[in-house]
Amino acid sequence: MDYLAGLNPSQRAAVEQTEGPVMIVAGAGSGKTRVITFRVAHLIRKGVDPFNILVLTFTNKAAKEMRERITSVVGKEAKNIWMGTFHSVFARILRVEAELIGYPKNFTIYDTDDTKSLIRAILKEMNLDDKLYNANHVYGRISSAKNNLISPQEYNKNEAIMAEDIANGRPQMGQIYMTYAQRCYRAGAMDFDDLLFKTNVLLNKYPEVLHKYQHQFKYLMVDEYQDTNFSQYLIVKRLAAVNENICVVGDDAQSIYAFRGANIQNILNFQKDYPDVRVFKLEQNYRSTQMIVNAANSVIAKNENQLEKNVFSENEEGEKIKVVRAFSDNEEGKIVAEAISQERMLKDLRYKDFAILYRTNAQSRAMEEALRKINVPYKLYGGTSFYQRKEIKDLIAYFRLTFNPNDEEALKRVINYPRRGIGDTSLERILVAADQHQYPLWDVVANASQFLDGRSANAVGNFGLMIQSFQAVAKTNSAFETAMHIAQHSGILKDLYEDKSVEGLSRYENIQELLNGIKEFSEREDIEERGLDIFMQDIALLTNDDKDKDPNADTVSLMTIHASKGLEFPVVFIVGLEENLFPSQLALNSRSELEEERRLFYVAVTRAEKKLHLSYATSRYRWGTLNNCEPSRFLDELNPACLELDFKTRSGGFDTSGSFQSERVAWKQKDSESFSKPKPKVVKTTTILPKAHVPTAGFAPSDTSSLQVGMEVEHERFGFGKVVSLEGNRPDMKATIFFKELGQKQLLLKFAKLRIV
Repeated sequence: MDYLAGLNPSQRAAVEQTEGPVMIVAGAGSGKTRVITFRVAHLIRKGVDPFNILVLTFTNKAAKEMRERITSVVGKEAKNIWMGTFHSVFARILRVEAELIGYPKNFTIYDTDDTKSLIRAILKEMNLDDKLYNANHVYGRISSAKNNLISPQEYNKNEAIMAEDIANGRPQMGQIYMTYAQRCYRAGAMDFDDLLFKTNVLLNKYPEVLHKYQHQFKYLMVDEYQDTNFSQYLIVKRLAAVNENICVVGDDAQSIYAFRGANIQNILNFQKDYPDVRVFKLEQNYRSTQMIVNAANSVIAKNENQLEKNVFSENEEGEKIKVVRAFSDNEEGKIVAEAISQERMLKDLRYKDFAILYRTNAQSRAMEEALRKINVPYKLYGGTSFYQRKEIKDLIAYFRLTFNPNDEEALKRVINYPRRGIGDTSLERILVAADQHQYPLWDVVANASQFLDGRSANAVGNFGLMIQSFQAVAKTNSAFETAMHIAQHSGILKDLYEDKSVEGLSRYENIQELLNGIKEFSEREDIEERGLDIFMQDIALLTNDDKDKDPNADTVSLMTIHASKGLEFPVVFIVGLEENLFPSQLALNSRSELEEERRLFYVAVTRAEKKLHLSYATSRYRWGTLNNCEPSRFLDELNPACLELDFKTRSGGFDTSGSFQSERVAWKQKDSESFSKPKPKVVKTTTILPKAHVPTAGFAPSDTSSLQVGMEVEHERFGFGKVVSLEGNRPDMKATIFFKELGQKQLLLKFAKLRIV
């Protein structure tokens, strides 16, 4: 039987071209996963050792799905393929090679919460203003540096970077980065970005290690190549340098992660990197109707910077895309909720067949309220993940300490939980002693009597002995037995069991669920290593796409468009299609930013299989102020032949032209058109204008070179406000200011004429 018989000619050609550099440009819904899995299976069928194949993905879910499909073709040999996310594969390599760069093999992987907790501790020690040096901003700055392979030493030597920090009022950023790196090293910990950064260090500094993996990975495949950053790009390029049997798969039209470092140029320039590359285009969309594909094509065609392709569908023509205008965001939510309820009954659909996509998480509120009012069950993606819940992180902190007692964040988290008489004063003394002697915290804890006295010495000493007893248990017991022992003897199970509140019961059940998961893990036969330390690595490396998603739950899915990538639904609602919301106001400074927003819209449209609804509101509350809204330019860019407009023109008839120009004129005139439904009473608030601001006597603009976030300012026309954020470099720095009367505005400082109050 020909196992490739089910592939179309383009797919089959891409699968059979196994040698040399290959680029597969895979349009939305074109069977990309199918091609990757059959290509790997084809390599194995041709006699390639699975141990010599490396497949890199962006989610564990994608890797798991591919491995299952490959197994169905080639059998158990599929488990020997090196396949997983960038972070999981290189964490695996670092476990083997870590000692070369001074890390223990059992290094801890800090998640985002651990990282921010450490940053906050450093800011406190350095007596820095945590509003100016916001932990999220500092984390983003350090992450960006690592993804661009800039070490703390290089950061502090780079005059341009330091000048930028000084201009932004954060001259200590370089020192924070240096201290953060030192503390991670002392704790034997790496954050997510380190897993790529340290791999680059390893491959660059140790030629023998690079040689080893270049010859092990004779065939490389990279999924979603358009989402790779500079650090990932360099690792892949180095590993492929000897054999050049590299195959990248992706779609430049779905590159939407520039904000986290993804560089679309990696895929656009692949042909320059490998001049003899073979390019295959998967252009047939098997997911969506012809109507949806034609609409998506009409929008993405407006982007100048893209690879040429002609995506088409041979599915049914399908219904036109319905465009709905609402008066407010609350009315928009009501219209969407009612449409879901009606379509579900009329077309015999399940709730899980529907998805509501939006540009920002804040938009979910109106949708949630509307769905709840008519009892439509929904699932909100982007909330707290199971593994981010406090009780789960507490128990996992004990697990982490058991395998790496130098893990300072884990130690600080649980040294006095459950309470054991080690208060803030005792912890402060431990921190001071460790700092003075340059010891890890664990060395002080394990030798408490040398650094502390009285009750605190006994309490801390007993805590150290307890962790050492856990280490002994872990050496001779299974993952589940070890986890259960730690849960019981740490006191966590008892503490939660005694809390009889609804929340306490829920937390206790969550711990039981975690232990159930560890039990299942310890009994798996498809993996060789089943220790508790391996389980912890797996959950530390879970991507957002892997968390808390039950594919069998019959609920409407609510999520941001970024979170929807890789998913598909029979019926999709894209809401909030308004200028400055989608496209975002923050993405209108350059063509490249606008093109990324357009790609984001393209991704949203192509999530729909059968039916697509688009909606926008003509007014929306922001910062407590009702603002008039202009329809998104993306609505204008859609092919009008694909649209069905569900609102009336000024003359009372329906506008069938597909043009939103009349709507823009109405918006600019701040004119309220007729709606098919009565206007809510709130319409009156749009005509109430704030009183004209009378400047303070002797008003004179201040020198804004020292302007900082949180400062109160006065504008001659807009009145008094507070600086929310500062962006960019002088002389082109922008300030986002919340004015009491007008809401939020973004101003260019060199023209703003502000008086610092």
